[in-house]
Amino acid sequence: MPTEMTPAASTAGVACDLPLIDHHCHGVMPGDLDLQTFEALMSESYRPPPIGTSQFDKPLGLMVRSQCAPLLDLDPFTQGRDYVERRRQIGAAEVNRRLLGACGLERLIVDTGHRSESIADVPTMAAISGRPAHEVVRIEAVAEEVARSGVDAAHFPEAFGDTLAARTRGAVGLKTIVAYRTTFAIDQSPPSAAEVRTATDTWFRSIETSGTVRLEAVDIVRSGLWSGAELARQHGLPLQIHVGFGDPDITMHACDPTHFTEFLRAMESWEVTCTLLHNYPFHREAAWLAEIFRNVYYDVGVVLNFTGPQAATIMGEALEMGPFFKQLYSSDAFGLAELHFLGQLQFRRTLRDHLDRWILEGMLNLAEADRIVAMIATGNASRIYRRL
Repeated sequence: MPTEMTPAASTAGVACDLPLIDHHCHGVMPGDLDLQTFEALMSESYRPPPIGTSQFDKPLGLMVRSQCAPLLDLDPFTQGRDYVERRRQIGAAEVNRRLLGACGLERLIVDTGHRSESIADVPTMAAISGRPAHEVVRIEAVAEEVARSGVDAAHFPEAFGDTLAARTRGAVGLKTIVAYRTTFAIDQSPPSAAEVRTATDTWFRSIETSGTVRLEAVDIVRSGLWSGAELARQHGLPLQIHVGFGDPDITMHACDPTHFTEFLRAMESWEVTCTLLHNYPFHREAAWLAEIFRNVYYDVGVVLNFTGPQAATIMGEALEMGPFFKQLYSSDAFGLAELHFLGQLQFRRTLRDHLDRWILEGMLNLAEADRIVAMIATGNASRIYRRL
């Protein structure tokens, strides 16, 4: 006869408290933040909320007020304005130390390619968290860095390739934001040298006219994508791919990762590991891709924060089909240490809730639950990030 198990007994046995590898995150803001800046970092939008409203009045805001407030010596559900004021009283350095220190991480993998001048760099993130931190290189950010360096259009392709190769030497992975810049609905084959030259000439003329260095030229993005893929193949590095959820630059319907099947298939033939990041609302599609392609992994990072009390629904959908040996943990936290803390909290809570239910339904036992958690929490990332 099967042994009856209570929810309390199952929860006590599922080891969701083990250290995590956050395989994709960003630095925190090192300075004190006012209310407006703090709320801006709680949103993926560039636009402020309507007058008389607050970013604290949404699922993520509930999580900050209920779960982060006690770490700053406040009562749960303290008002947002009071929370930010308390943050300023304590000071950013102490707030960052408390929240990152409470994450229970094994190590962090940090994307340095977005607003790098205003957030903590990789060594600083290691110092704040007290854990090893490693860099993942954002391909499009390197291209923009080279374009700002003073190189002319004729020499840009070579300079970009050389710089990307040099930056990759000390990194544990590469990342592309092709979904942001061109969507996935593009020609996914390598461009010709002539196509790259023409696109570079056009882009550099645009930079001279507008004064803005933002890479949206499809053929240069394609070139960077394949250059990064070749480096990933040479060095055995994963290629992180942004999918779905993001800021207003996203054309969401064209960021379904199934549009990128041709490229993922090519990377499988190259034996390049591709990690699909965030994925909402395409997390089911991402799990399917992880099921059918040997080289594809996925996570639901950042979305668990933004869905707050409803995050268990997202985790449940991510667990529907995807192999346990293909799912990863990430917070995708940017700017706010609160997002690092909540990312791990939501991951642990939602995964534990589903495993507890599976145990009660007789679909799982405690030993198998512990194995699943260990794979998603650290094991899968340890296996594919070979330079850790």
